[in-house]
Amino acid sequence: MSKVAIVTGGTRGIGEAISVALKDAGHTVAATYAGNDESARKFSKDTGISVYKFDVSDFDACQEAVGQIEADLGPVGILVNNAGITRDGTMHRMDFEQWNRVIQTNLSSCFNMSRAVIEGMRERKFGRIVNIGSVNGQAGQYGQVNYAAAKSGIHGFTKALAQEGAKCGITVNAIAPGYVLTDMVRAVPEKVLEKIISTIPVGRLGNPEDIARGVMFLVGDDAGFITGSTVDINGGQHMY
Repeated sequence: MSKVAIVTGGTRGIGEAISVALKDAGHTVAATYAGNDESARKFSKDTGISVYKFDVSDFDACQEAVGQIEADLGPVGILVNNAGITRDGTMHRMDFEQWNRVIQTNLSSCFNMSRAVIEGMRERKFGRIVNIGSVNGQAGQYGQVNYAAAKSGIHGFTKALAQEGAKCGITVNAIAPGYVLTDMVRAVPEKVLEKIISTIPVGRLGNPEDIARGVMFLVGDDAGFITGSTVDINGGQHMY
């Protein structure tokens, strides 16, 4: 059954693939973005998907934006918390802004957006929330104490909210991607990227569509008995 779906950070990279997959499945999609107007306009023109610009780290902005999305498109049944940034650096060189910006954008945004939709989902006795974590939130990564902390927090957030939502027909799950071929990964020096790929048993980087397929399963009817889970999509790089 068609639902209204919000995908944060939904106009580029993994988010773009998720937005397109949801639209192709018949859902009405709102893709959010933070600042790249040109890219968002092109994405919307190419896909026909509605785009909304706001800062997911801003609680009030999220409440206002979700209200506008629901006024424009209808009640939200699916939320994919995908927005994320990096501000890498070792702890002894990291300043508070590098720490705080990543925590607010990557982790607090999950609270901000989920809080904006959860009451409606509870009233309608249905909801699908998928949070995009990371292999680095599970295994850690040198120079990413902020990113690893935020993504690890997402996995704990998912399990707790899943327990709260289950009796109301709301499932909450996470996906932990490995290294995926996005602009963020393309910026990694070639020698470093080669070293990363050598640690991935399947011998390649992931594609955004690999992650999107995981999301599509979790938001579908066949996944109604799955909640509080983290699905690892990392080519075998991290197993536990």
